Amino acid sequence: MADATGSPTAARRPPLPVPGHDDGWSLVQNSTRPTGPTTPAAPTATTSLSHTGPESGPTTAARRLRWPLVAAGTAALVVAAGGVAYAQAHKTVALDVDGEITRVSTFAGSVEGLLTDHEVEVGARDTVSHTGPLSDGAEIVVRHATALVVDVDGTRQVVWTTALSADEALESLSDRAATVALVASRSAERAELPLDLALRGRAEVLVDGAVLPVPDADATVATVLDELAVALQPLDRVHVQQSAAGVVQVVVRRVVEQDVATTSEVPFTSRTEDDASRYVGQKTVAQAGVPGVRTVVERVTTVDGVEEARVPVSDGITQAPVEEVVRVGTKPRPVVAAAPASGASAAAGPIAAGGSADSLNWAALAKCESGGRVDVVSSTGKYHGLYQFSVSTWQSVGGAGLPSQASAEEQTARAKMLYNRSGAGQWPHCGKYLFS
Repeated sequence: MADATGSPTAARRPPLPVPGHDDGWSLVQNSTRPTGPTTPAAPTATTSLSHTGPESGPTTAARRLRWPLVAAGTAALVVAAGGVAYAQAHKTVALDVDGEITRVSTFAGSVEGLLTDHEVEVGARDTVSHTGPLSDGAEIVVRHATALVVDVDGTRQVVWTTALSADEALESLSDRAATVALVASRSAERAELPLDLALRGRAEVLVDGAVLPVPDADATVATVLDELAVALQPLDRVHVQQSAAGVVQVVVRRVVEQDVATTSEVPFTSRTEDDASRYVGQKTVAQAGVPGVRTVVERVTTVDGVEEARVPVSDGITQAPVEEVVRVGTKPRPVVAAAPASGASAAAGPIAAGGSADSLNWAALAKCESGGRVDVVSSTGKYHGLYQFSVSTWQSVGGAGLPSQASAEEQTARAKMLYNRSGAGQWPHCGKYLFS
């Protein structure tokens, strides 16, 4: 803006007092602005008069002498009255628009006319310190409202304020909530806030565990971060708050989102199949079961290294389990001949092993258990002979004495009896060789 001479005189200074609410957040309904008054016409110095019709009264010469005198007197009155009106119409006022103050020479008769003449638009949320007639020396303060995103006690909302700076806005809201913060919008790698940080006082930036003093608090958030070389990542959050000491703080919070996968075991199922080639009670695992894998992917958000949210992204079986297959024998077992009484010797005659145990590979079993040695005894002294009988098991199938002292034929016969009674499970490690 310019004064009456056309030279700029604007100067930024702390705002002039605004009548009405002083909380900076008041919504003011602006009155309709009338068209500015017209400037009075300049007074006329002389007036031209004419006369027609028969002459009467003083002579023409006398009238010619009198009318100029009358006209001159009338002109003097007009000039005097015009000077008074001019002095009353001309005013010098201070116009403060959002902190930009200009000394203005004007003939406007009202505040509304002054604002119209200087193209100052006022909306429904804006405030004007005065309305109506305009007096000389008046100070007219206009504040345009700004929309801000604010976190009030953890609730985000949009408010309008006529505050000129962040510290002024925070102060006006501080008595309404326990915690208040202005949320800066993000545009690419910049953080934007429509207000400067502070017109007075100081400011600092809190980022990555450090506190960085702001050299010039009368600047925008984006400018301050650029000057301090604080680089923002796409998800980082920036808000402005006020400390207990009244310091304006720009808080940069580092936000990271990443997909985290966790796995868990899926149990396998098991089924049985009949096996006619095996005796009843005999089982073998034809296909080993393998657990499956379930993978859950979650998007984890951390703020300054602390987890804030975890949102499921996917959940599925990434490796199917393998079913276990167990074959169960259905073949009837042969009748086992009675074992000789305890103490009977091999010389008393052959021992009936019975059944198809004779068809199994007993030599392979003996090789695995004892290396094929008839009289071998384990290092513990517990197991004896070809098939590593314990003394109690040997006696349960009718054997006498120590198994390692019996002949190979008797050991084999009694091993067959044991098989017919209890199956190959009596030799948990080597029993498989019976079927080789």
